[in-house]
Amino acid sequence: QLPLVESGGGLVNPGGSLRLSCTASGFTLRYYDIGWFRSAPGKDREGVLCISRSGSVTNYEDFVKGRFTVSRDDAANTVYLEMTGLNAEDTAIYICAADRRPTPCVGWHRDWGYWGQGTQVTVSS
Repeated sequence: QLPLVESGGGLVNPGGSLRLSCTASGFTLRYYDIGWFRSAPGKDREGVLCISRSGSVTNYEDFVKGRFTVSRDDAANTVYLEMTGLNAEDTAIYICAADRRPTPCVGWHRDWGYWGQGTQVTVSS
């Protein structure tokens, strides 16, 4: 079993919203920075955002700023990704990753120790 499990993906109309979840199995997420990535057909995997273990530091890629919001629920051992204003370019498998980083979310596009298998998000009318 993978240590991280994503859920909440699906088919949504352009302009619609989804909330993705990233839940840990066997370890406590509150001690880890979390990154969200996405992988679309024919494209390299790209980073979407990072949130620090405390939640006080977040780094969003420009293409999701103002549309996506990340949050943590330590009691539920879950990190959420709220996505609004979805468009066809957001169609991808969304994958979460976890690691303990010396400095929160610095160099966050690489070096993640734990990964989930992803959840499919399809934006289409």
